Amino acid sequence: MRKVTKNIYMDYAATTPVDPIVKRTMLPFFSEKFGNATALYSFGQEAKQALEESREKVANLIGAKPQEIIFTSSATESNNLALKGVAFAKASTNQGRHIIISSIEHPSVTETAKWLEAQKFKITRLPVDKYGLINPKDVERAIRKDTILVSIIHASNEIGTIQPIEKIGKILKAKIYFHTDAVQSFGKIPINVNKMNIDLLSASSHKMYGPKGIACLYAREGVKIEPILHGGGQESGLRSSTVNVAAVVGFGAACKICKREMGKENRRLIKLRDKLIKGVLAKIPGSYLNGSLKDRLSNNVNLRFDDVEGESIVIQLDLLGIAASTGSACSSGKLESSSVLSAIGLKPQQVHGSLRLSLGRWTKEKEINYLLKVLPGIIKRLREISGKL
Repeated sequence: MRKVTKNIYMDYAATTPVDPIVKRTMLPFFSEKFGNATALYSFGQEAKQALEESREKVANLIGAKPQEIIFTSSATESNNLALKGVAFAKASTNQGRHIIISSIEHPSVTETAKWLEAQKFKITRLPVDKYGLINPKDVERAIRKDTILVSIIHASNEIGTIQPIEKIGKILKAKIYFHTDAVQSFGKIPINVNKMNIDLLSASSHKMYGPKGIACLYAREGVKIEPILHGGGQESGLRSSTVNVAAVVGFGAACKICKREMGKENRRLIKLRDKLIKGVLAKIPGSYLNGSLKDRLSNNVNLRFDDVEGESIVIQLDLLGIAASTGSACSSGKLESSSVLSAIGLKPQQVHGSLRLSLGRWTKEKEINYLLKVLPGIIKRLREISGKL
């Protein structure tokens, strides 16, 4: 077993540790307050109260009504429920079968779109520019008489680019349902579903210091969705299954912390992010930033290096006790190129030379300094091995 002297986590975009406050808030609901929230007796009503209080905390983070929050098991489920739910609800009343998505969506949207195509729905995939940004005019031009839904990711899980969601929302307001996958942005940057004219929004607890296995779909009051799970009729009949109360409580606690700390934490992370980007670009020849610097999440750094493979960089960093990723964490086991990096115009060799570093609540400046100290040497050695130096 190798001995690692450092323990530096820089993959917060993949998942986050549970905040200690969140953990303490959850603990009683595993043993003392374990009731089923649908039961009429006191154990159940205690759980029901905690469930609804947590629903309110989640709703408050995005300016929604509590009854508009549907708890699910994951963002993948939320995205599936949004796309399939709207598709089949609209198709059942012959309102149309055309859906618009971007070319840089998370696989849980792109794969759902592919499945819907097999069910005779029509999918339009919009291009992005070299920074990963959607042009709202492209959305407007893509709208047809039979368009029923537009789904645009709020912030890319890979390159951190933040889309002009509010501008797109204005185009679609009261005409076509608008869904956004806000998994990476939820709890990190301000979101107001009314101001942004968002009808459906997916979010996940484990990306914001809450537990895994719990997520939500915001669905504006009046939006018609066909359930994809059928059973006991929980979550207003839209998501049947016994609700995971302990996880919901953790999700609510995480939302409360993020709402309170968001401004301060964003300012702190932007300083660390920019120091890391500037340091790498200055110290390592043949290094480049993927995505936009201006329209970018405060915690995301996605870089590429000439003549080096991202997987090799990740392995070398791990040997020094630094956790990072290359490409999308959800599909890192695949040998395929990142569709997001390809969509912004990168060639295959550039895609494979990319590294994602994502910062978080416990990232310290000394860790950034350490990374800047060791990364140039790693890149130099890997280039020497490949004969490119």
